[in-house]
Amino acid sequence: MSGVTFFTVGYGDLVPQTRLGRLISVLEAGTGLGFIALVIGYLPVLYQLFSGREAHVIKLDGRAGSPPTSLGLLQRHSGEDGIAQISMLLRDWESWGSELLESHLSYPMLAYYRSQHHDQSWLAALAAIMDCCALILVGLEGLPPLQARMTFTMARQVLVEMTHSFDVPPSRYTGGDRLGHAAFLQLERELAEAGFEWNTPDAEELLAALRATYEPLLDGLASYLLLPLQGWSAGDAARDHWVGGPRGILARRLVDELSEPITAGGSAERALEKDTRWGRLRSRFKLGRRG
Repeated sequence: MSGVTFFTVGYGDLVPQTRLGRLISVLEAGTGLGFIALVIGYLPVLYQLFSGREAHVIKLDGRAGSPPTSLGLLQRHSGEDGIAQISMLLRDWESWGSELLESHLSYPMLAYYRSQHHDQSWLAALAAIMDCCALILVGLEGLPPLQARMTFTMARQVLVEMTHSFDVPPSRYTGGDRLGHAAFLQLERELAEAGFEWNTPDAEELLAALRATYEPLLDGLASYLLLPLQGWSAGDAARDHWVGGPRGILARRLVDELSEPITAGGSAERALEKDTRWGRLRSRFKLGRRG
């Protein structure tokens, strides 16, 4: 009878005879209605929080590669226009970290929800952002450290609270050191090629000390959630998801070339060169004006 009443089936073949029994039946019926409403309202909330988390993760595909890396992010934001965007990007990820912390502590099961692509995850995105903040805090010419410090603080709080929530102890790089000495030298060369120079002579030692404050937490969560962590170099990144097939490669080449800045002195020549190149490519791939 309790089951029939709780799930509001209401066969009516059993009827309570006492006042206490009738009171319990009313309470069970009300609890059953509340239970159904809770289930109906619970799933949309989870999906909303999940989609809000993944929207920022997907945005990193074009900004930092797939999987995202700190070097990939800096390389794609080199130049005067890109450097101006880095602080804005880190500010958005500071807000993302606070929202993720609130939602994943309230609903811990969201941490197990996977991204749509195998080489994307909220933890990998968090690692790339923290790595980028660490590079800026150590000292890169032309990059202000204020917003990097704020975002790094928020991101590390996410790691601390999440490891406490899942009772995950920090790991000591059981998956291997993400940035050994040889990898650091490679990172330094690629940063220099992208136009970023250290403004401190002890960059490797400072970076190692800063990494020790968050990488064990990252590694512990990655082992617990079975989420791989990418390296620091953009060479570790796979092809972007939006680039696939011949036309995808064409799109990438066109975006890279057409987004190059045009100097004031050679604007007409550069514009003509771009228009001529675009005409050749359009003819090669048989694209119309709208193609």
